[in-house]
Amino acid sequence: MEELKELRSDGSDPLFDKANMLYKEFPSDFRQIRYFTLLIVQSAPLEIKEINLLEQQISEVIKNAVKHGNECDITKKVHVWYSFSPSHAHIIVEDEGEGFKDLEKWNEFNRKRVECLHNSNFEELSNFVSFRTRNSDDQDGGNALFAALEYWNGGFVYNDKRNGVAMLKRFQQKRHGVAIDGD
Repeated sequence: MEELKELRSDGSDPLFDKANMLYKEFPSDFRQIRYFTLLIVQSAPLEIKEINLLEQQISEVIKNAVKHGNECDITKKVHVWYSFSPSHAHIIVEDEGEGFKDLEKWNEFNRKRVECLHNSNFEELSNFVSFRTRNSDDQDGGNALFAALEYWNGGFVYNDKRNGVAMLKRFQQKRHGVAIDGD
C-alpha cells in the first residue's frame, strides 16, 4: 500500500516563504469567490495545461477560508499570496478565523477511509463518505481536502494556528517531446 498522505501543521515549512510572491486581500464575501479566484489565476502562464483544475483547487481553498475560517464575516479578510510559472503553482491562503481544529480527526477519518478502499470493504466505506464536524452544513463533506492532498503534489501544509495553508503544485513540462519534472 502506498504511503498515506495526511494533513499536517508546520508554520516553519518552506512553503510559507512569501518572498517574490504576489499578494491579494479579499473581503469574506461568499458571492465573489469565483471572481477572487479569477483575479489570482489570471496571473498563471498559458503553458499550464491543468488551468481548470488549478482554478477549482484555488477556489475551494478560498471558499473554505471565507466560509469556515471567517464565517462569511464581510469585515474579515482572506489573504492570498501566489506565484506561478510554467512548472509550478505556489499558493498561500490565510484567513482571520480560529483555525482548523479537527485536523487530527480528519486524518484519522481519511486513514480509515483509505483502509476500507484498500481492503475493498465497501460496506464499511459507506461510513466514510463525508467528514463532518459540529460546524458542518449540508454542503460540507471534507471532499475538497481529499482532492487537495492528491492535487498539490509539492505539499499542502497548515500554519501553526491552522488558519492558513500553503500549497505547491509541480507541473510536468515537455521539452523536445520528453516529459520532465517541474522545478
